[in-house]
Amino acid sequence: MKILFNLMNVGLGNNGGSSTIIKSANMLQELGNEVSIVDTGKNQHTWSELKVPHIITQSFNNVPDADAVIATGYGSVRSTVRLPKRCGVKFHYIRGWETWNMKEIDIVNHVLKQPTHKIVNGVGLQRRLKSRGYDSKVLYPGYDLEDFTQIKIRNKIGDLLILGGLYNQGTKRRDKRTKWIFDAVEILRNKYRIQLWMMGDDPMPNNPLIDKYFQKPDVHTKNTFYNHINLWLAPTENEGLHMPPAEAMLTGCPVVCTNAPLCGMHDYMVDGETGLVSENRFQSFVEKIEILLKDKDRMFTYGAACRNKIFKIGSRMNNMKAFVKHLQNVIEK
Repeated sequence: MKILFNLMNVGLGNNGGSSTIIKSANMLQELGNEVSIVDTGKNQHTWSELKVPHIITQSFNNVPDADAVIATGYGSVRSTVRLPKRCGVKFHYIRGWETWNMKEIDIVNHVLKQPTHKIVNGVGLQRRLKSRGYDSKVLYPGYDLEDFTQIKIRNKIGDLLILGGLYNQGTKRRDKRTKWIFDAVEILRNKYRIQLWMMGDDPMPNNPLIDKYFQKPDVHTKNTFYNHINLWLAPTENEGLHMPPAEAMLTGCPVVCTNAPLCGMHDYMVDGETGLVSENRFQSFVEKIEILLKDKDRMFTYGAACRNKIFKIGSRMNNMKAFVKHLQNVIEK
């Protein structure tokens, strides 16, 4: 199958969305498909190697023929719809509710109303689209299961417990709610012996609450980092499929998150099985963390169930096989 990912007016940068597209495109090509990325600017993503053609153009005339063309970020939907028929059946792989790029009314009018076959990467987004009157198919990107393993360095004996979280600051990333992590740690440090370890793209934050910080860790470093964490904190409220908690779970680390409609974890977080799910309020979030700080045995029990839960969603290869099958089914209708 010939597949195009359209990133016109979206681009590739160092972020989770770009990483998903690159890894998906690479795997689809590895599975025998002919895959290209069409873009209006150079590839600025440095986390992973792009192994498929990256076509930089402003003209539709330079976009190759294909069986399917897939809009990625919201900025690529208009050009996808306008591409000639020879470029394939139009799909939109929706991986976020991009209120940082446009207002909700504009998302409905300029994105959802466009004639594309809609794919989402999580049930939270599927529910959001359904509430606006649009059906969609959940297709996971899958996980690099071989990259995240248990290496038995997590402390299970002493009083010290290490809390982990994603560091994201700035107006665009306010929905990550990093402040909730800081505020929770500040409260809980008065009662428990805990440390806070964080990772992110930003330089080392000037924040005394952070005991260790890992900037742009490679896969090996990230795996070691996760294996030290006793409990991962994930208060984010606007994601498609949130990746770091799932990666942490692959190392046997339980999670505390909220039930925010777009927390990005409804697909794999089971309250009382892989961690705890709080109400979408800060105080409830803190209370759930404290339950596990008081009950280490319960925390370790949840950790033991985590890896199996992510394995059920499956590898990148198996999920990309399902992705191709869905494209074929739509095209053949």
